[in-house]
Amino acid sequence: MRERDDEWTDLMRSAISGDRVAYHRLLKAVTPVLRAAARRGLARAGQPADQSEDIVQDILLAVHLKRHTWDVSAPFAPWLFAIARNKLIDALRRRGRRIFVDIDDFAETLAGETPAERASPGEVAARLQSLPARQRDVLRSIAIDGASIKDTAARFSMSEGAVRVALHRGLTSLTAKLQGQ
Repeated sequence: MRERDDEWTDLMRSAISGDRVAYHRLLKAVTPVLRAAARRGLARAGQPADQSEDIVQDILLAVHLKRHTWDVSAPFAPWLFAIARNKLIDALRRRGRRIFVDIDDFAETLAGETPAERASPGEVAARLQSLPARQRDVLRSIAIDGASIKDTAARFSMSEGAVRVALHRGLTSLTAKLQGQ
């Protein structure tokens, strides 16, 4: 590990000095490590690993654009991994707190549900109408129209936090109304 870090540091120093071959070798050496780190980070966050390549490209672009900020007297790996960590966090924030679950894992549960246990679209629409206007508008915007929290906040002149609160309260009220049918 230490040898790898030393090699990367030497390659980056050469690259900073204008050695294009060293820069190419460095990027080629760090890419598989960054790809594995991105996949691990996505898996830890409960996200699909198929987005790792986009994160790796963001990291490599940031390294290229910010390489002049690297202190040549410092080791390269910590600087690289700080960028990688920040780019992973940025990607996760952009995606929001979504958890992906394969619906096949719940096939038996869904198959065993009787039609009486499910609310019809008409019932949902009627219960949705009974919500306060702000909660109803936020629910429609996000759940039906597919808008993001940020877009919904801008559309209704609300803070993102207020949108999240209205969404949570609206979903809680709607669920309670549908369960109490």
